[in-house]
Amino acid sequence: MNTIFALSSGAPPAGIAVIRITGPDAGEALRKLAGKLPEPRKATRAWLSDEAGNHLDDGLVLWFPGPASVTGEDLAELHLHGGRAVVAAVEGALAAIPGLRKAQAGEFTRRAFANGRIDLAEAEGLADLLSAETELQRRAAIANASGAISAKVEGWREELLRLSAQIEAVLDFDDEDDVDGLPGDFAASLATLAGELRSALAIPSAEPLREGFRVALAGPPNAGKSTLFNALLESEAAITAEVAGTTRDILVRPVAISGVPFTFVDMAGLRDESGDVIEAIGIERAREEIARADLVLWLGSEGEGPEEAWEVDAQCDRQDRMAKRGPDFTISAVTGEGVAGLKAAMVEHAMSHIPKPGDLALNRRQRDLVSAAADMLEQARDQTDPLIVAEHLRQARLSFDALLGRTATEDVLDALFGRFCIGK
Repeated sequence: MNTIFALSSGAPPAGIAVIRITGPDAGEALRKLAGKLPEPRKATRAWLSDEAGNHLDDGLVLWFPGPASVTGEDLAELHLHGGRAVVAAVEGALAAIPGLRKAQAGEFTRRAFANGRIDLAEAEGLADLLSAETELQRRAAIANASGAISAKVEGWREELLRLSAQIEAVLDFDDEDDVDGLPGDFAASLATLAGELRSALAIPSAEPLREGFRVALAGPPNAGKSTLFNALLESEAAITAEVAGTTRDILVRPVAISGVPFTFVDMAGLRDESGDVIEAIGIERAREEIARADLVLWLGSEGEGPEEAWEVDAQCDRQDRMAKRGPDFTISAVTGEGVAGLKAAMVEHAMSHIPKPGDLALNRRQRDLVSAAADMLEQARDQTDPLIVAEHLRQARLSFDALLGRTATEDVLDALFGRFCIGK
């Protein structure tokens, strides 16, 4: 396996730059640059030099022998002055050492996973933590990165193994006098475990929290969508004009309101016919966004919006508008009237659709696997043939193993670790 290196801190210039090196030649690389290996896990001052003896920087070096490192391999860290020239010179010296190469995105964490330092659920939590922008996102991500989901799944798996052992005893020793068959509470135990899984699935999914509660602003041209979009963002992100079809493409902007992450979507005005090919494409994309949204604010004619959309009378400052008879909200994005109330209502609504602090925030992949395991347990509960019961329990165990990454496929791993930055 190659030894890899990368800048793990922010892009220079910065006060300090941290370069990490991991792999079988990490120790040799550190010796070549610093002259010797420092005492393990102790920051040591050292002059770093290239192969020709040119001084590169006066910094701190740390040495973490594997497997007791974050990657499970020999790992070194170089703490440098954070200038661009310093970082470039040290990276150049490392690249000149045989067997070393620059890391790819997420490769450090992927090695930690491959070496058993973290499981897949913890890696997913770490990816979410790196992208967290609100306190709610941070708290959920750090719980998952610290093993909250993994511990829960391991508990379910241990109970499943206990039940599997009971059914295997029946299959292996059904002719022995000391095995009387399944315990009387076997079916009840299956039902209890399945109930725990269903309870976890009843908690809102992690996606609206991780990606932002998605709110689409929909309606015909000139209904005030872009003006409201700008008011919600408190910035002039969308162009507004009295010309139908001004907005042609999808505008997506994330923003936090009262600590809750939202993703607002502005789109082309909906109308049945458009002589403009570009606008027609925008209208089709708008319909797709409406179907995808967690909430739709309908600014069009009353009763013509999607089911469960909020009716918004968005231009109450205009005397020539066709006022709605029973809107959920009456606002003016121009004067600000009613906008604060709309924001407060969206925050309350979003909070009921995202995991609360302390909840088990499962993402879509994890939910699919927990759901599959629950299905297998419920099917097993209704069976009388021990062989069929044992197979259902085995399938449930496979779902738990896949959730933790013990049977992960390469495409799943590529998609996950591709979310990480280089150097993490």
